[in-house]
Amino acid sequence: MRPLVIPGIIALFSVVIIYLALQLRTSPPLIVGASMQPRSFPIFLMVINLLLVVIMVWQNLRNPPAPVKMEGPTTWISIGLFALFYLLTVYTDFFIAIAAVVFLLSVSWGERRLHVAGLVALTVPLTLFLVFDEVLKIRFPRGLITNWYYG
Repeated sequence: MRPLVIPGIIALFSVVIIYLALQLRTSPPLIVGASMQPRSFPIFLMVINLLLVVIMVWQNLRNPPAPVKMEGPTTWISIGLFALFYLLTVYTDFFIAIAAVVFLLSVSWGERRLHVAGLVALTVPLTLFLVFDEVLKIRFPRGLITNWYYG
């Protein structure tokens, strides 16, 4: 019974998303043209999710997984850093949050060279910004750095 708990939660989540997607109205052909309706993509993903759940259940019943030992402090630090990421994103700036969390994750996962962790922490948000803002023309929500950049 225990190997079915996680697949059951995933299946329930997928069914709820499919139900919610079916509540969306269809877009007129003038807007979508020959492409798929906005509700089609989440339904497609959740059907794939359900197929993967069936495979997971089949594998778990054929070959039950071994008990998992308790995770170390790195896991709990990572979870806490995701909470920090949320707080920094809401109260300061998305890019400050990315830089801080990437740096702290690198250090907590064992990177001893602080200059390497710092370089990664600066490169990741800069690359994200350039790709999304300059190439894809997607503007980011306002924050300390984005207010300065966007004017």
